[in-house]
Amino acid sequence: MTSVKEHPHALLAGASRRWVRMLPWAVAFVLCVALLPTTIVVLTADYGLNGALASALAVAQAAPLLLAVVQPLRAWFVIFTADVAGALVLLGVDFEERLLWPFPPMGLVGYVGLCLALGLRERRRTLLLVWLATAAANVALGFVAPHGSGAKELLLTILGGVALLLGGVLRERYEVQRRLAEQETISEAERGRRTLLEERARIARELHDVVAHHMSVITVQADTAEYRLAALSPDVREEFTSIAATARESLGEMRRLLGVLRNEEAHGELVPQPGLAQIGQLVDATARTGGPVEFTPCDVEVPEAVGLSAYRIVQEALANVVRHAPGAATHVSLSVARPADGQGGEQPADGRGGERLTVVVVNEPPPEPPAGPLEVGGTGHGLVGMRERVRLVGGTLDVGPLPDGGFRVAAQLPLTEEDFT
Repeated sequence: MTSVKEHPHALLAGASRRWVRMLPWAVAFVLCVALLPTTIVVLTADYGLNGALASALAVAQAAPLLLAVVQPLRAWFVIFTADVAGALVLLGVDFEERLLWPFPPMGLVGYVGLCLALGLRERRRTLLLVWLATAAANVALGFVAPHGSGAKELLLTILGGVALLLGGVLRERYEVQRRLAEQETISEAERGRRTLLEERARIARELHDVVAHHMSVITVQADTAEYRLAALSPDVREEFTSIAATARESLGEMRRLLGVLRNEEAHGELVPQPGLAQIGQLVDATARTGGPVEFTPCDVEVPEAVGLSAYRIVQEALANVVRHAPGAATHVSLSVARPADGQGGEQPADGRGGERLTVVVVNEPPPEPPAGPLEVGGTGHGLVGMRERVRLVGGTLDVGPLPDGGFRVAAQLPLTEEDFT
């Protein structure tokens, strides 16, 4: 207790409600205003103390209660010293035996309030030292009691200890709740981050098959070029051989990468990856188990990565309908959005510059609110997976509830590699 720990904030300053934050100031103000004149009157009228001396003791014992809101330990040093000094001063006057000594009732009330403030702010070691100092002073003064010592002389030690204990328990309970809230926040952030990483790994595993197919085609074409094309010069044959070797090396690196991304739960992902052609089957399966689903297909050739992303977006959207709006009428539509005239910029050789595949899944409100969660699992991680797939191909995603209680998922996926970001 030789050093005072600085606390820049008032008691309960971290409370969410304003009235709770103002409560310590209000209590301290009421105690100060009530105890200051009462102490002067009691010390002069009942104990027979000189008015000036009584006023000085009253100010020293009551005014620091306002300081206790911000720095209770500093206030304790002042009030504790004033209380002990007041007890010694009262030894010089003749007062009735029925009156409390060494600490009058006003001093007890102020000291108990101060101990409660200490308990809400200081650590256990400090609280123990404060109580020991209080008990030591109480016992020491008992040896010079003018009317003999008794149990009532120990009121300050008993009541002060109870207030310190109560304040300490409340403070530690608040600290535990605060740490639990912080841990929950951290855990929620970690869960979100883990979900995102798992979904990215899942997407990477799926795209491996798409990229591996293209690399295999490159390897085969490069290896067979000298047999399919006549009159190739030695330099051209060597160039094709180099391309084939590089492609095979890239395939080997991809297989090693896939070994890192694969896990014991990923055995079912070795099948060929779906695309736009399989969305109709997905809609039919959902209609048989979920609710009425209308499907507007789009017969267009798209890159495999785009087709895979569109399939997974529809799959996750329909799974969400089954889980959260069972029986709701749903409409799935695929279409190609072309840029307006004069806004498409230069067109590539295939004439598809700026074209985007639009995927829309809209469901109406369910006929009846679901009684509980129908599924606890899913095909991916909901909106997190959708956003990652759209970001992968440089598209945009718009999701959100509708005014009538339904839900809408709309994604636009570019159809040319030049538009991928």
